[in-house]
Amino acid sequence: MSHLQLGVTAVSKGLIDLRSDTVTQPTEAMRAAMAAAPVGDDVFGDDPTVNALQERVAKLFGKEAALIAASGTQTNLLALLSHCQRGEEYLVGQEYHTYRYEAGGAAVLGGIVPQPFEIESDGTLNLAQVEKRIKPDDPHFPITRLLALENTHTGKVIPQEYVLRARRLVDKHGLKLHLDGARVFNAVVATGLSAQELCRPFDSVSICFSKGLGTPIGSVLVGSKKLIARAHRWRKMVGGGMRQAGIIAAAMDHALDHHIDRLADDHANARDLWEGLHDLPGIRLEPQHTNMVYVNFESADTAKRVSDGLRSQGILTSSAQRMRLVTHLNISPADVERTITAFSAALKR
Repeated sequence: MSHLQLGVTAVSKGLIDLRSDTVTQPTEAMRAAMAAAPVGDDVFGDDPTVNALQERVAKLFGKEAALIAASGTQTNLLALLSHCQRGEEYLVGQEYHTYRYEAGGAAVLGGIVPQPFEIESDGTLNLAQVEKRIKPDDPHFPITRLLALENTHTGKVIPQEYVLRARRLVDKHGLKLHLDGARVFNAVVATGLSAQELCRPFDSVSICFSKGLGTPIGSVLVGSKKLIARAHRWRKMVGGGMRQAGIIAAAMDHALDHHIDRLADDHANARDLWEGLHDLPGIRLEPQHTNMVYVNFESADTAKRVSDGLRSQGILTSSAQRMRLVTHLNISPADVERTITAFSAALKR
């Protein structure tokens, strides 16, 4: 059933979409900023809004340079391609986006070998195991070049003490450290640390603006001038050069001004959602972190039945047995209450 076939009841009440924070709609103020943005041809480097946004983000994260791109998948890919050559290796978590959810781009397009690890319960990698898998200088093996982390991961904030230990490990072995920071601003709000402090240990950071910050498109890669120059070339090669991209940069700039502090509202709504669902029978909730609630069902059939019941009430979720519910700027406290009531009713069917 398509979204347009949800029925009169769902439409009249308004759609509640908890599938991801990527489903957000740009606010009227953001649309106005996009419409008013001065633009130029960014491939020629003369879009003033893009240039200002890149300078702002680089400064915000304490890096030398920044590069705008269409998506977090693309900024992660540009980072991997810029750090690693063909036949070289990056170390990564099994469930991190840079390995599992980005279509194998590093391997397909860059000939880069992934060395995946199981992820610990707190979203980190076991650094002792990571160190054991760093390859010796031997022609039988790929050359280990990079460790890639993710913050947040499944809503979990990676402890800064862990990040500092990871930095010491890569320094010991002459490696680089990349962060998929798709939701790094959620980590900023949750910890109270600045983006610069959280990301200082990393050689490169991918920052997605179309999740919690609510822009319709856009990510930024930050790093050294040398790294960003390589990434710029790769962006052109994979077709990522955009022309009047200032309309995208304007949305991102607006989000930096207006949508960071409000992430605390998403975290509070997720906490209220978790508390409202916690005692319902037939489900098991994982501990809640930032803007995500994970619900585990006794069976896949139950998960589908609940998902279908919620959909009939205009509430969109996945139908996975481990269901992820994500709060975002288009989810209100009233939406949370409505979801709890509908969830309880769906479980009783």
